[in-house]
Amino acid sequence: MGDTAHSSTRRAFLTVRPRGKTIHVRLPWLATDRFVDDCTRCGECLSACPEKIIAPSTGGFPSIDFARGECTFCGACADACPESLFHRRRTEPWTFKAVISDECLAKRHVMCRSCEDACALRAIVFAPVSGGFPSPEIAIADCTGCGGCVSVCPENAVSIQ
Repeated sequence: MGDTAHSSTRRAFLTVRPRGKTIHVRLPWLATDRFVDDCTRCGECLSACPEKIIAPSTGGFPSIDFARGECTFCGACADACPESLFHRRRTEPWTFKAVISDECLAKRHVMCRSCEDACALRAIVFAPVSGGFPSPEIAIADCTGCGGCVSVCPENAVSIQ
């Protein structure tokens, strides 16, 4: 039947594939230069997050798990932190952006627009292609890296980097 990694069959669609390389996304507005030394791993940020997307990662340090949902940039994690690890005065919470891999169904000519539907800022668009199949494009200037597009992707083709 061919390579299931690029097959459009029902079986290939329903087959769960493990995620690729795990990228630990630190919390928004975090002072990354002091994080490892000053974070006590107390878990206050985990408890404070209303979206419940903060989880312990390597070494017990908190990171964002976009498989659980998106970051609303509410700042509850920063407010709950007993250490001075956050710079809330910065305009941008972080520099991460969405990235769509070649595992994307639409890039493989299967109708799917889950990421576009999930993006409240409309940073992901499917431009019409004359005689072709529309493929997702990310408007980097509009993408906040919130991760709303990550958990809805049936192929785990969207990541925040």
